[in-house]
Amino acid sequence: MDMDFISNLALGFQSALSWTHILYCFAGVSIGTLIGVMPGMGPVATVAMLLPATYALEPSGALIMLAGIYYGAQYGGSTTAILVNIPGEAASVVTCLDGHQMAKRGRAGAALGIAAIGSFIAGCVATLLIAAFAPPLTRLAFEFGPAEYFSLMVLGLIGAVVLATGSLLKAICMILLGLLIGLIGTDVNSGALRYTFGVDELMEGIDFVALSMGIFGFAEIMRNLEFTVRRTLVPGRVGSVLPTREDLKVCAGPIARGTILGSLLGVLPGGGALLASFASYTVEKKLAGEKADPPFGSGNIRGVAGPESANNAGAQTSFIPMLTLGIPSNAVMALMIGAMMIHDIVPGPQVMTTDPSLFWGFIVAMWIGNLILVILNLPMISVWIQLLKVPYRMLYPAILVFCCIGVFSINNNVWDVWVTVFFGFVGYLFSKLGCEPAPLVLGFILGPMMEENLRRALLLSRGDPMTFITSPISCGFLIASVFLIIIVALPALRKTREEAFRED
Repeated sequence: MDMDFISNLALGFQSALSWTHILYCFAGVSIGTLIGVMPGMGPVATVAMLLPATYALEPSGALIMLAGIYYGAQYGGSTTAILVNIPGEAASVVTCLDGHQMAKRGRAGAALGIAAIGSFIAGCVATLLIAAFAPPLTRLAFEFGPAEYFSLMVLGLIGAVVLATGSLLKAICMILLGLLIGLIGTDVNSGALRYTFGVDELMEGIDFVALSMGIFGFAEIMRNLEFTVRRTLVPGRVGSVLPTREDLKVCAGPIARGTILGSLLGVLPGGGALLASFASYTVEKKLAGEKADPPFGSGNIRGVAGPESANNAGAQTSFIPMLTLGIPSNAVMALMIGAMMIHDIVPGPQVMTTDPSLFWGFIVAMWIGNLILVILNLPMISVWIQLLKVPYRMLYPAILVFCCIGVFSINNNVWDVWVTVFFGFVGYLFSKLGCEPAPLVLGFILGPMMEENLRRALLLSRGDPMTFITSPISCGFLIASVFLIIIVALPALRKTREEAFRED
């Protein structure tokens, strides 16, 4: 097994260390960070916007560049969270709490430095975990039939409800709404039209990029426009980006704990990186207790180191279900699956056996991308500060134009731009109502796949629903789903869950 592991990594390095792949990785990380630093542009919107740029590349290069864009944008999100208190994406919300307070005290450099170091360490560990666990999981995935996939998706959706922040009822409603939106279009089995209301453009369903760009990108811009005056203030003094020896000593524990938490929770469907960053912050706050100096929420560096490490580890391990099972664990992974299909790669366990150099080259390129991020970003912090000093009223029209070009270029269809605008208003309304959009997106992604596997399993078993119980793997997933429902139903645990996610 050890020899297989080493030979797989050697094959990966051989593929990833070609000049073209290093160049694609560098380009992806650089562009991802640049756009991720812009307020209101998180990884989902950034990847969605730059997806068309990878169409002309060969498959390995396209996937390496997209992965680079993803964690580059993720890093950019933490930069804006620390400097101007705008989370570039949901998982950076926790970084705002202490990171921006450190910036106000003139320690923005130390916060950015420890975020970069924590992200790099977490990314390296998580990449090794992917390399170690991908082969056994892939072998297991070959045992999966329609019944097993259906039960796995049921578990994923219930997990998304349990782990969603905020109101439980709202999370359930958002998943159901996502499932309903996913039904729009032509039925795969019968060819019947569903919920199209005579609109020809709806025959192929709602485009995922348009929906995600609207709900995440446009809605975020609209929210930011409410706070333009307050949120264009960049701290005057940044300080050294290299953390002191004392900072590194204090942050070693939070980085290690955050990496472990993120690696485990990143695999879960429905935003593992988001959950990991919240969980890490909660753990560090509990461990520090009342004696924390400064208190959490007032500029404690551990409140940056732990969540940023967890966030990055979770972002990396979220690739595991996508690479081994062909199931997206979050919105970005759904876009990655779309990119694979565009390049005639069928996502799932067969990728490792049919094209091992692509599979292992992609995994090794993640490690190279993390290394480039640290080398590139620490010296570039002054550039990002100058970019953030541009008034938001001048930035947002350019962001909107880029978003519209990105959405239009995917299908060369103006309809998609209107869909994006519509879901932008919907996403803004959700934020006002306190509804989290991530469960909706997960329901939208998994809904059609879940329905297809349900119908296929029933066709194969001639309508016998016991097929979901007789399969040991399927039965195991369903038992785990029931267990999660019982946990949610227990009021004592539900109160604990709500307290854990409450921001101070």
